[in-house]
Amino acid sequence: MEEQWVAYHGAMENFWLAAAWSIIPTIGVSVVFFFVLRGILRFDRTERKVHARIEAEERAARGLPPRS
Repeated sequence: MEEQWVAYHGAMENFWLAAAWSIIPTIGVSVVFFFVLRGILRFDRTERKVHARIEAEERAARGLPPRS
């Protein structure tokens, strides 16, 4: 019976280490996903602004009223 307890000495340390190693990849992928999604949304917002500006310039060049 004594030998069983000796085999589990420090088991909580190994548990927390294993728990950390199992959650770190999930956190890492989540951070990468967040930054990629943020970049896509910012790019889309900028592209829409540029497109609206070009469209306004084209409408002004043709003598059309600005779009409301």
